[in-house]
Amino acid sequence: MTAEGHGTELVAAEPDALPAIVAPAPTRLAELTTMWLSRQRSAHTRTAYRRDLWQWGDWCAATGRNPLTARAADLDAWIVEQRATGARGRPAAESTIARRLSAVASWYDYLVVNTAADPEPLIRHNPAQAAARPRIDPDDSSTVGLARTEADRLLAEARADSLTSHALILLLLVAGLRVGSAIGARIEDLGNDRGHRVLNLTVKGGRRRRVPLPPVLAHALDEMLAERGHPAQGPLFLTPSGLPVYELSVHRLIRRLARRAGLASASVLSPHSLRHTAITEMLDATGGDLRRAQDFAGHADPRTTRRYDRRRDQLDNHGAYLLAGRFGDTAADD
Repeated sequence: MTAEGHGTELVAAEPDALPAIVAPAPTRLAELTTMWLSRQRSAHTRTAYRRDLWQWGDWCAATGRNPLTARAADLDAWIVEQRATGARGRPAAESTIARRLSAVASWYDYLVVNTAADPEPLIRHNPAQAAARPRIDPDDSSTVGLARTEADRLLAEARADSLTSHALILLLLVAGLRVGSAIGARIEDLGNDRGHRVLNLTVKGGRRRRVPLPPVLAHALDEMLAERGHPAQGPLFLTPSGLPVYELSVHRLIRRLARRAGLASASVLSPHSLRHTAITEMLDATGGDLRRAQDFAGHADPRTTRRYDRRRDQLDNHGAYLLAGRFGDTAADD
């Protein structure tokens, strides 16, 4: 991954800069925003919240609004625009809009609570609480997954790209990890447990989780680390220049590999597409065993896992065919 076409998308980690909404503002606001971000246990959550606050701040700047005097109608206008054009010229998914609004609402809540006793509070109410927050269908998932042949083609391109690309894409597909957990892994997290090679990860909510590494995945990681001289510590995944990988770079890598593989969905794939694919494959491989798939995905609620089951809406599996065997003979007798 040193030259054009060989992992150039895996670039250095994003700086922990405050959003422009805060940077030129009074020190009090910057301090509180920094603390609001820092109190989140998960590094992935901190990154997501920072990005969502950037989105709100950029929109306020572009439309001449002051976020500290914003009203619910301003948040509503932001929602409407996201549905129309999104952040990159495409309509944003309702789940994305809801997540962004939730982050902004959390930020406002923190400012209200922590400056209420100040002689001049930064803000007295939370405008995001009254905004028309989207209602999300718990059974809906807008993530684009991959068919089995498409996943194979993507993996083949990753293998041809570099040892790091191959190990990272394989980890996402085989272990079904969230990208934040994967790129946050460290070499020290590798270990053994009762004959299993394992990776001890920090997952959503700041919890620790032990993930087994099947031989094919352990071998890919070993090859990657051997190329780097068998380091004993540090981030598991690095750029050619030795810096940690960050989430946006993985997005770019997946789409670049998908374009090379000729996948029609290349422009809309994301790291979560690989997690979606892995969970779907698990459901297929186990005949729809929801409990095993839930444990594999690390979901607290089985309804979340259920969203990944593509087979649930196929007419071949519809219960009417099962009940026809029960009632069909009676109808024929009539």
